[in-house]
Parts: sequence; structure tokens; C-alpha cells
Amino acid sequence: MKCAVLDDYQRVALSMADWSAVEERIELRVFDTHFDNEEELAAAIEDFEIVVIMRERTPFRESLFRRLPRLKLLVTTGMRNASVDLAAAAQQGVVVCGTRGGGEGTTELTWALILGLARKMVQENEALRGGGPWQSTIGVDLIGKRLGLLGLGRIGSNVARIGQAFGMEVAAWSQNLTADKATAAGVKLASSKDELLGSSDFVSIHLVLGDRTRGLIGARELGLMRPSAYLINTSRAPIVDRDALIEALRSGRIAGAGLDVFEQEPLPADDPLRAMPNVLATPHVGYVTEASYRALFHGIVEAIDAFLKGSPVNVLGPIE
Repeated sequence: MKCAVLDDYQRVALSMADWSAVEERIELRVFDTHFDNEEELAAAIEDFEIVVIMRERTPFRESLFRRLPRLKLLVTTGMRNASVDLAAAAQQGVVVCGTRGGGEGTTELTWALILGLARKMVQENEALRGGGPWQSTIGVDLIGKRLGLLGLGRIGSNVARIGQAFGMEVAAWSQNLTADKATAAGVKLASSKDELLGSSDFVSIHLVLGDRTRGLIGARELGLMRPSAYLINTSRAPIVDRDALIEALRSGRIAGAGLDVFEQEPLPADDPLRAMPNVLATPHVGYVTEASYRALFHGIVEAIDAFLKGSPVNVLGPIE
């Protein structure tokens, strides 16, 4: 079978895992550039029975599945992928499998963004590189500040633990969070989402994107935040209303934002978020670490091997 690996931006797909278990049974081709439209993508991979995708870099909607009649197996890194239409995959008889990651890359990047915002890294680095003023800002101390977490799952709990080490007061809220779980993590349970937003100096999002969380933070919610507060999103972009966030940043309604996720990726060159001085942004690299990649690509090989043997693993949609 022919197997395509898409969006291998760093050109590491072949070196991050041992492909020997499947290399004699597949014809492997790696694509290291992004396809900007569905027509180009479909033309490039229409002859492939197996396709590997990296998270949400390339959406697989119903229209794309219809263009790929030879496709039998779609492997996605991660155990959920909101950009894959699982119902359409099942209707066409495509098996969709996920893979598990490793490391704590997203937790660590969250703190890189928090620290970068607190110490005004964008402004100070640009001034240093461009010959600007020496020391033009005053940093924000973390000790004694309140860190508000929207979501207290695995990543949120790890972010909380590090915040406590910095001497921050940590609070959390989500629709399903209980007092017992918050107490077990040493975290205060906020009485409501509004209370968390209005009382926090840093608000960090760690929620799964779904019907209940899409657009959870809009103009009203951003209006509740302190003008000195920062919003960090390393989860999924549609949880925050993009237009409302841009307006809040432009008007100074909030002090700044740390962003690793965007509704359109790669982010267009003329996107206003690229040029805002109060935005510290990274190109969705939270999971892009050596430990994570090695685990993900190992899982990809395992998924392909299991499928070829007739026993798919980590299936995300029904097999038909």
C-alpha cells in the first residue's frame, strides 16, 4: 500500500521512529510543505491508501474523503482531532486511528508564554535586536498573583503545580470541575467562570474544543478581565472569539495574550496578531518536542502495522 505522511514541517518523520516493521509492506512518501487548498491536496494523495496527518494541520472533511476513494486508513497524531469528520470517514469505510504523545511540551510552553508576557519579552527583545532603548519596560512579578485556569485536566493540573511553585494563588473553573478535584490539586474552585475571569491576573485555557466550549470566551467575557490581565491559549483557538480578542488587545482592554493556536494555520502573513506588541505568539508548537514526536511517530508505525495485520488499534471512528 502507498502511505503519505503530511505536513512534516521539520522533516523528521523518518528519523523519529523505526519504520522497519512496515517498510517492506508500504510505499512511503513524506510531504514537508502544507497544501493550501483541498484540490491540490486531493490531487497529491489520491493514489494513497494510507495517510498520516499531524494534529489539525490538515483538515479531513466530507468533501475531501469523497475525493479519495482509495483511502483505507487515516492516522492522526493525538487521540482526538476535531478537524476530521469521523462520520464521513465511517461512511466511506475509512478507519481513523489516533496515537498517544509523550512529554509535557504544552505545559512547558504555557509557562514560556506566561513568563514571556510577564517580563515583556516581545518588547525587550525587539528593542535589543533593533538597537532600541535599553530597559524600557517593568516586569510583572508572579509571586502573589492569581493564576486562573479554565480546565483542570492533565495539562491544567500540571500548569497549576508550577504556578504554585512560583508562589501564585491558583484557581480553576470548568463546567464539570468538582470541589474535590480542585482540592486534590491544591487549587481553589472558582464559583463561576465570570468570577475566575474577573479576579485573575493570568487566565490560561486548558479545555477540549467542543460544542460547549466553542466561543466560550467572547467580548463579554474579555470585558470581565482586568486591564492588567493576560490571556494564554495553548488549547484550541475557537474557544476564544477571534474578533473579540483582537479588539480587546487593540483597545488595551486586556494587557496582552500568549497564543499557540489559531483558527487558520499557518497564520496568514498579514494577520494582525502577527504585529501586535502585546501578543506573544508561537506557531502551534506546544506538542512539538522530541519526547512528544518520538512517542507520536512510534504510535503511527504501530497503527499502520496493526491495520495491515487486520487488527486496528486506537480507532477513533467505527469500522465499516
